[in-house]
This record gives sequence, C-alpha cells and structure tokens, in this order.
Amino acid sequence: FFGYFWIKPKVTYKIYIMKQLKLSLLFLLCVLVAVPVSAKRKTKVIAHRGYWKTEGSAQNSIRSLERANEIKVYGSEFDVHLTADNVPVVFHDSKIQGKPIQTTPYAELKDLKLPNGETLPTLEQYLDRAKKLKKTKLIFELKSHATPQRDREAAKIAVDMVNGKKLTKRTEYIAFSLEAAKELHRLSPKTPVYYLNGDLSPKQLKELGFAGLDYNYKVMQKHPEWFAEAKDLKLKTNVWTVDDPQVMKEMIENGVDFLTTDYPEEAQKAVHLYR
Repeated sequence: FFGYFWIKPKVTYKIYIMKQLKLSLLFLLCVLVAVPVSAKRKTKVIAHRGYWKTEGSAQNSIRSLERANEIKVYGSEFDVHLTADNVPVVFHDSKIQGKPIQTTPYAELKDLKLPNGETLPTLEQYLDRAKKLKKTKLIFELKSHATPQRDREAAKIAVDMVNGKKLTKRTEYIAFSLEAAKELHRLSPKTPVYYLNGDLSPKQLKELGFAGLDYNYKVMQKHPEWFAEAKDLKLKTNVWTVDDPQVMKEMIENGVDFLTTDYPEEAQKAVHLYR
C-alpha cells in the first residue's frame, strides 16, 4: 500500500520528463524548419543614376545622390568616365552637350551644366559629398573606354580615388567591360564587383571572382534558372532597370537581391508588399 504511493510519483515524474523532452525536440524542429523562411533574403533597392525623377534633381547629379540618401535606399548608382586628361567625371552618356567626354580635356567640360543647373561633377566632388551622407552605398559604374588598356587605366584611377577618400567599404563596382571588371577585382579584391553585360553564367562569374551578376531584367527572364544557380554559388543577383511594377513583382518574387530602378520609392513599396 505504501509502496504504491512511493513508486507512482517516480513513474509519473519520468513520464512527465519524457513528454517535456518530446515537446522541446518538437519545438526545436519547428524553429529549424522556420529559419529558412524567416531568413529569406529581402530585396534591396538601388536608385538608378541616383534618385533623379524628383524635383530639383537630375541624372548623376550630386542632388540625386542626396535624394537617394534621404529616402534610405540601399545604394545610389552613378556612372564615371575618364576625360582625355584623366579626370574622372560623373555622367552617363558618352557626350555632354555634343562634346565626347573621353576624348575632351576636362577644361572644356568643367563649366557644362546638368539639366538641374549643377555643373558637371567630378568624381572627387561626388565622393566628397558622399562622405557626408552615411546611409547609402555607392554603386560605382565604370563606363567602358576605347581600349582594354584604357579600361585598366580608368579602373586604377577609380580605385585609387575611392581608397584615398576612405570609401572602400561603402563602394561596390559594376562594369559592362569584362576587362574593367577584372581589373577592379584585381585592384580591390575585397570590394564587391558585379558584371553587367549579361553574357556570362553564374558559374563563369564565380570562377572570375566576382560578387555576382547585375543583368538587365530581360536577361534574367530568359534565364530564370540563374536565380537559383547564383544562390547555390553564394553569388548576389541584381537586375536593371526595373521601372514596371509587374516586373518589380516578378523579380522580387524570384528572390533577387538588388533591384535597380528609376522609381526607388515605388520599388521600396513593392518590396514591402511582395517580399
């Protein structure tokens, strides 16, 4: 009789412990299953040529960089050419007001104006302003130059200036020229370098040491398998220039890491909606 009351609590206690262990293991399993979902990479927005589709701004202007910083996008993309006398300037097109940038001395370009009234910015002026804007990554596109040698020279000047301004950790390089991209990676191996041209697979990019691909969205629509391939290779994916809301949705749902757009505020809303 007395043994019953002494044995039963011990048995009950053992059963209780086993149930608690099972519950703990079940909880741990649920957590492990949930981690990949909660850790899903959130698409980040990059303002194409800065945030220029806004009052008082213009493509590749210093104001476009400031506006990108104000809306807290991940990065602000900008384009850099070397003048004939090796002054890097921030501008997209090959010509400004009819003057070919890469074959014209800086003295003939320095007073030319952007559509918002700003003077054509040098890279040094642009980076000096960027140093005071702490929130935004600098997505530095080095434009293609006339020869592979000139691409390498431009890469050297670019990297030296970025390093000299102590902006290396805030800068990511992109280029259409494979020669320029390889040289940027060689000169700054710890800095992310992305290739723009769209003709190399993720595996080829990995072999070259690049951080990932930065392709037009139409390329990725033709090669949707590259999203998964890049992820498996631990490469990042970026798409440009995504201005259509439906394409934004498609790219975000494909898990793209970065979305480059002329409409960064709309893209931020899309990321929040579809992620």
